[in-house]
Amino acid sequence: MDNEEKTLRLIMPQWQGGNNISYHFGAQLLAWLAPVSDDETIEVPISTDPTIDKKEDGIVAKNQIMQQTLSALTILQNRNPERVVVLGGDCSVELAPFAYLAEKYQEDLAILWIDAHPDIKTAELYSHYHAMILATLLGEGDTDLASLVSSKVDPSRLVFAGINDEKEKSPYVYKKFNFPNVSSEEFASSSEKVIAALRATGASRIAIHFDLDVLDMHEFRSQGIARPDRYEEYVRKGLKRSSMQSVTRLIQDVNNEFDVVGLGITEHLPWDALSLSKMLHNLPLLKKQKL
Repeated sequence: MDNEEKTLRLIMPQWQGGNNISYHFGAQLLAWLAPVSDDETIEVPISTDPTIDKKEDGIVAKNQIMQQTLSALTILQNRNPERVVVLGGDCSVELAPFAYLAEKYQEDLAILWIDAHPDIKTAELYSHYHAMILATLLGEGDTDLASLVSSKVDPSRLVFAGINDEKEKSPYVYKKFNFPNVSSEEFASSSEKVIAALRATGASRIAIHFDLDVLDMHEFRSQGIARPDRYEEYVRKGLKRSSMQSVTRLIQDVNNEFDVVGLGITEHLPWDALSLSKMLHNLPLLKKQKL
């Protein structure tokens, strides 16, 4: 249900959560690909210093992620939009906009997490923060990062779509709350199971997280598991992911039923464009000349 209330578009090329600088370029290209809009657009300042990868409390670049998240929160609080679009960047870019929306709408906000992974690990299991972001929104995991979320998201107002790997459901936080998940196969031809799960939350407003790694890598290769040096390995594994058509329909159906107040699109890794860029930087006449 679209309306005329203020929407803010954030471009947040944060890469430290995945410890991969390629996410920075992926966010910039994603922003270029997105439809032109009259909505205010702000890019969150993100450091590209490759040396800020120190592990703190078990989390790579924790302090840098906190600083950049605070910058995004400040922008949101100053602009005070009713709706937020965020173009990332790794999944950690969702922390500021979803925390902002949770504070603004309280119990009337539910989250739909469309992703191949639940992103609810803790530092005891993994060191890259993009796999912990949702745990933070729930008030779990690292206490410093959780302190940035003034209104924690109630687990009963969270619905997953697209998690097909049972191993992804094993982390402590997932088992603790036993979240509803609608697999890619289940929403391939109908959105009804997702819609029903969202209705059960009692919320009228929805924030949608869309990680591009939920897409079928045969159809869309600009994602993590389609990395050229491992592409064939993952093809052989026969991973079950979603078509672009089914995810588009799902998001449209949710928008028709609820008030979508947040949309985050993350984990864009355009491998072919990155390879071409690297090639161009090594060709004559194109290199930057030293003065």
